Amino acid sequence: MLDPESTGALPGEGPVRATLRGARRHVGVLLALCVIGLAGCADVAGPAIQEDLAQLRQDVNALTLAFHRTRSDTETLLGQIDRRTREQPAESQKQLAAIQARTDSLSSELTRLSGRVDELTQRLGSLSRQSGARPAPPASSARPAPPSPRSSGPGGPPTDLYQAAYIDFSKGNYPLALAGFQEFLRRYPTSDLADHAQYWIGEAYFSLSRNHAAQRQEDKAIKALEQAVQEFRKVIVNYPRGEKVPTALYKEALALLELKQETPARARLEYLLDHFPQSEEAPLARERLAGLKAGR
Repeated sequence: MLDPESTGALPGEGPVRATLRGARRHVGVLLALCVIGLAGCADVAGPAIQEDLAQLRQDVNALTLAFHRTRSDTETLLGQIDRRTREQPAESQKQLAAIQARTDSLSSELTRLSGRVDELTQRLGSLSRQSGARPAPPASSARPAPPSPRSSGPGGPPTDLYQAAYIDFSKGNYPLALAGFQEFLRRYPTSDLADHAQYWIGEAYFSLSRNHAAQRQEDKAIKALEQAVQEFRKVIVNYPRGEKVPTALYKEALALLELKQETPARARLEYLLDHFPQSEEAPLARERLAGLKAGR
């Protein structure tokens, strides 16, 4: 999942974008973890657990649809803010306040959805523990399930380490999140979540750069941005078939734009459009390229 980021802070928009961006991140990753957990415990659950899992699947599917609808509304609204700020810099504060009120409403909805996903995640964890304690009765026609790449190892299941790092990220504890995701990659380099972990390392550096810029620590902000570019690039190089590749390409381009490196940023956006034209990031990349060509 990805939110459209501005290449520079717009007056009056920093808190709004930060709130919406954080809420969407939380919901997107938690939804992914719910789906992963549902798939992982379905094979070993008894009949009663299977019924609960079926209900959970329905809840997650409904929640996913609601999230995407809210996300679409949010992106449209942020686009309006960008256009209004560029085209009418002297627009009255009354109009900006109205837009911010709408974004606050959308942010509240995203927060509600995030809380719902937390609830489903807790229920899923409980079901997973129950299914581990009560294996399904043997069936002569059933084939043994293949070993999972997320099988438990020293220190607990890989998803536990991943979730702990993500929780640190969502709380703004970026150094702790970096350490957690890096440890996850060290322990589980072939996990299906490896490309996700690498992507969030890039996001953590990207967020650190924003924090440093807000504190007027320009040197640290630039170094963090440069590191973010490198980490996003690792997603593309190390996990070329990973589902986070389009997102990493787009965010790498945004980081390059903030570093005033327009030429490589254009190249990343064009590569994204050429190789991932159906991705969620493609319309954002197309709009960003159009803005660059128009000199915005």
